[in-house]
Amino acid sequence: MSTKAAIFDMDGTTLSTLDDIANAVNYTLQQFGQPTRPKEEIVKYLGNGSRWIWENFFPGDDDRIDHYLAVYSEYYRGHCAICTRPYDGILDMLRNLRDKGIKVAIVSNKPDFAVQPLCEEHFPGLIDFACGERPGIRRKPHPDSVYECLNKLGVDRSEAVYIGDSEVDVDTAKNSGLPCLAVSWGFRSVETLRKAGAEKIFSSVKNLEKEILQSS
Repeated sequence: MSTKAAIFDMDGTTLSTLDDIANAVNYTLQQFGQPTRPKEEIVKYLGNGSRWIWENFFPGDDDRIDHYLAVYSEYYRGHCAICTRPYDGILDMLRNLRDKGIKVAIVSNKPDFAVQPLCEEHFPGLIDFACGERPGIRRKPHPDSVYECLNKLGVDRSEAVYIGDSEVDVDTAKNSGLPCLAVSWGFRSVETLRKAGAEKIFSSVKNLEKEILQSS
């Protein structure tokens, strides 16, 4: 069947968010008298939701994780759009997909309190449905949020493709039964994506757009 919907990840796929996330992480560390971490370290832990960052910094210390996550979330809520920008070419691609009748959605492990305002700010009128991490919905790579998205769009999974930049996204597509189109401009290397099982990897937004349109 032809593609009727393109479901995108947010961090590292449609938006360059690393600077704001790293700033929030390091602000939190400073509040607790901890040394800051370089972006090159922080980026390794992105993709599995906010709590995952702190679970990797302080494994097994649930009380500390809870405290750090609370401070981080409160700070990031108010500072998630300082440096964040769409990757070059993303806006044009989304407009072109919509013009061709393809529905566009974003499914992210980023907290929903950040996903919604970032979509409103950077993708006004271009997103048919967006959802982030919320209570009661298992994080990617579980398929729950993708299935919710398909239901909201009124599209069968055989009519959708999933686009992301990490091994979490490759697994999400697999678990959801969607074709995966991986991108290499985000938070993971081509080698990492290939090891995760990605078969189609794009380094160009234009080539990604062409692939989606050819299947529609």
